[in-house]
Amino acid sequence: MAEVNYTYVPWEQLQARTIAVFRAAGSDLREAQLIAEHLVEANLRGHDSHGVGVVPMYLRSQRAKGLVLNQELRVAIDTGAMLICDAGLGAGQVMAHDAMVLGIERARDEGSAIVSLRNSHHIGRIGHWAEQCAAAGMVSIHFVNVVAGAIVAPFGGTQARLGTNPFAAAFPRAGQPPVVVDFATSTLASGKVRVAHNKGVPIPAGALLDNQGKPTTDPGKLFETPPGALTTFGEHKGWGLMLACELLGAALVGAPTQHVGPGTGTVINSMFSVIVSPERLGTAGLFAGELEAVLGWVTSEDGVRLPGQPELDSRIVRIANGIPVDPATLDQLEAAARDVGMNGFLAA
Repeated sequence: MAEVNYTYVPWEQLQARTIAVFRAAGSDLREAQLIAEHLVEANLRGHDSHGVGVVPMYLRSQRAKGLVLNQELRVAIDTGAMLICDAGLGAGQVMAHDAMVLGIERARDEGSAIVSLRNSHHIGRIGHWAEQCAAAGMVSIHFVNVVAGAIVAPFGGTQARLGTNPFAAAFPRAGQPPVVVDFATSTLASGKVRVAHNKGVPIPAGALLDNQGKPTTDPGKLFETPPGALTTFGEHKGWGLMLACELLGAALVGAPTQHVGPGTGTVINSMFSVIVSPERLGTAGLFAGELEAVLGWVTSEDGVRLPGQPELDSRIVRIANGIPVDPATLDQLEAAARDVGMNGFLAA
């Protein structure tokens, strides 16, 4: 495996420089802060695929008018039980945050709420939105579609047809971090393949097919012309959940779906979220007791870890030691910063 010479950047510096880049690109302060905080938090959690490495892609999307800075979230439909919010291609870190605020408020009043966010630019790490709900005492589940060009082959196929369509859920705990389930329905998220490509390292076997439909561990095969295709996790089970994310996340609410092959270079997400307040339902005490009973039972064997725990462990290490940025990603960030008139990404 190739040795990677990382630059370790303190998270505060990485966040401040990301804010500066988006301010230079035209974002107001709140938008720049929400984008930067989200991306750096993904890095801290060990998900560099959804961290600051996406900044060059975001800026390219803005220039191509696939990302509209300083957009305001619009409630398109409100039936009481369900809100459909339209992002108008706004920054996903703002649009998803504000949609979850509306959903949390509605669930607090009514006991539950369904919130759809449609037509948003990339909303990043989906677990972030589940964690936002959990911080407010809510249980939530999230189904997301990805329109960015077909990149994942259905189970049984060799040609890409859908996006990586992630799923997330979170369960709050009193005095403890929430249980957070968050994963792409492809074997690997496309961003993780990009990270491996930048590092010059192979990906695990079984995650990728080349453009001839043959298994490969070379991440570069995903970015060839024509591109390769990711596989679904869990064979037919992941494929079924991927399709459900497409239909719930987008088709149901009139949002764009992935039904053609080529992409435009812009990532558009729509998200279907169900948010439930145990407190408003009157089940908070019972829920907390049964949750802890289940968690105690499933972790009673050595070596079993709860979903979300590896991310919390990564956060501790990276806060202490800095966030590793590989040379290719750093070069891309430096070029992106210069494109918006800065001296460079890490230069003050």
